[in-house]
Amino acid sequence: MKHINKIVIGLILSVSVQASSDTQLRQKAESVNLKAIPESKVELLKLVDVASNPITDAKVELGKKLYFDPRLSKSGLISCNTCHNLALGGVDGVSAAIGHKWTSNPHNLNSPTVYNSVLNSAQFWDGRSPHLEDQAQGPIQAGPEMAAPKALVTERIMSIPAYVEEFKKAYGTKQKITFEKIADTIAVYERTLITPSRYDDFLNGDDKALTKSEKAGLVMFIDKGCVTCHAGVAVGGDMQPFEVVKKYKFSKVGDFKGDKNGMVKAPTLRNIEETAPYFHNGQIWSLKNAIKEMGSIQLGIDINDKDAKSIETFLNALTGRKPTVVYPVLPASKFNTPRPNSL
Repeated sequence: MKHINKIVIGLILSVSVQASSDTQLRQKAESVNLKAIPESKVELLKLVDVASNPITDAKVELGKKLYFDPRLSKSGLISCNTCHNLALGGVDGVSAAIGHKWTSNPHNLNSPTVYNSVLNSAQFWDGRSPHLEDQAQGPIQAGPEMAAPKALVTERIMSIPAYVEEFKKAYGTKQKITFEKIADTIAVYERTLITPSRYDDFLNGDDKALTKSEKAGLVMFIDKGCVTCHAGVAVGGDMQPFEVVKKYKFSKVGDFKGDKNGMVKAPTLRNIEETAPYFHNGQIWSLKNAIKEMGSIQLGIDINDKDAKSIETFLNALTGRKPTVVYPVLPASKFNTPRPNSL
């Protein structure tokens, strides 16, 4: 009986020590500004919604159709989902984005993920857009991307009666359909593409959400200094200096140098295992190698294979639960809808 009691007491003490350790790890994460996606829908809305363009069901449904509609491109072949494929982690899986007339991005820039992009403090690699509404306007018009002038996009949408009716439903009869309103509506849909993960579950109090190895990787991630650039709810997403200590080994691929101050948007690490290749020019395909390269150029340290693997194990726990996406049936073009133009 005494032997059994000792076993029971030992188990209780072990559980207690583990719970204490988990609490300390959450406190450690909080101290370096790592934050969870809130469990509460009310708190989440505070993060992703904006008073100037509030989320509604009608806007989300319309925005989803526009997101998937290739008629927003000059050729009628390229949609937002082409480069930000929701089935592929919100990216296209190639080093440099491919656009109109099979044009590779002239700066050899890689397509960032659209998932959780609302959590970024800036959009585009050089941070030139402050929010998704502004960002959504760029690729549609850009020559190497969708190559569609504002007037063409607006004319196509307004020529389709079903779209006109959906805009009335979403915004009221007094709101005019403009290019900016079309981009705004796409942005509303993108604001809903949030992917909470087991990492968030752990930070929100679930001790069992992460494995022992993943918790060790989180400690390594913090202790090595990765949180210097990858913190906050997005685990990245803000402007940071690049090549702090050494030159990036593929810096000559493409001519991208960051913003006017040499700052580069640190990508979110959420769903990072799904978004290879890595870096702004998509030159590194192995997550472990990306971790080692970042250690060298940003932190000035050599991260060995064992430690890189530990960090990678943690990063894989950032793969989140995706919202259910039902591919929309798009309204039919009419005779007066401007024709596709691939030239």
